[in-house]
Amino acid sequence: MLVKELYEDSFLFEESTLAHYIYHLLAEQKISLEDDISKLDAVQGDNRKVAELIRKNVLGIHKVRIYSLKMNKKDFFFIFASSPQEAIQFFTETFQRSPLNCHEYPLEFELARGKEVVTFRDMRKDFESFPAIAGWFERVG
Repeated sequence: MLVKELYEDSFLFEESTLAHYIYHLLAEQKISLEDDISKLDAVQGDNRKVAELIRKNVLGIHKVRIYSLKMNKKDFFFIFASSPQEAIQFFTETFQRSPLNCHEYPLEFELARGKEVVTFRDMRKDFESFPAIAGWFERVG
């Protein structure tokens, strides 16, 4: 695997630490995008500089997760948010009540939308700001 592919994956999976570390090594010209990832083990980055890049979030990575919040015995809302606390607060402000529970789902979870099957990761691309309601599910029976 090339550094370029790992770097792209770090953005796709919102791995801020890895993305900033690679960014730092690229900026210091210790690696190139065409290097094999094994070269990452052979070079040393400046941990203080990397920590500062992460603190400033120079790459603009904001991890967004998906949470299922239970309204009652049969109604659940899926909310994109950065944390369970943010999802609960958004639910409470939106519906003027607290959820019965809040569980994180994997972004790779597949569900039917119309005639297609999509993942929450795919659905997230439809939103410009977060937190946001991704959908509603009603348990039958």
